[in-house]
Amino acid sequence: MKNTYLIGYFPLIAIMLFSLSFAIYGEMQALILFKSIGIYNGMLEFFSETGIKMALLIVMFLIFFMILAALKLMSDTIIELSLLFFSKDSEGEVLKQIRMGAVIYFVGGAISLFFIFSIIGILFVFAGTSLAAFIYFVYKISPSLSNPGLVGLIFFHTFVWSCLFLTVGYSLIKLYNSIVASLPI
Repeated sequence: MKNTYLIGYFPLIAIMLFSLSFAIYGEMQALILFKSIGIYNGMLEFFSETGIKMALLIVMFLIFFMILAALKLMSDTIIELSLLFFSKDSEGEVLKQIRMGAVIYFVGGAISLFFIFSIIGILFVFAGTSLAAFIYFVYKISPSLSNPGLVGLIFFHTFVWSCLFLTVGYSLIKLYNSIVASLPI
């Protein structure tokens, strides 16, 4: 007997694994920064070394967990919106077929733990996992799409995610430039 809810917790675990990878790397970089600017020794007067590391890890984990959970929510919305626009399936059978894509993220999250010393490695694993999940998604839903619908779906996803990341990137660059311009140098 195959239970459709068997892998229902995989997205949560995948988010936790990727968040842990990013958080461990972020904690290590924050400690290096704190030591280089000289506030780490001051922190040691109030907290133990283990307490500082644990607090940094928890804060970083929560930040990355919130970011990845928001991306998961946006991804689910974009997937269902694209299926509304382009799929011939009106019963939701396609959504059941693509649930196994969570296993791809689960495996990617586990692999990312091996790259905690390299942000490039973690980002590469995350990007590769996302690409593999997208290819799996397109492969699974292609029978319920016409050829123009398949092209439209791929273009829709590419356009929406590109716009999102370009907007965030542009906003970060504008924010950085305004901060740098306001410094009294």
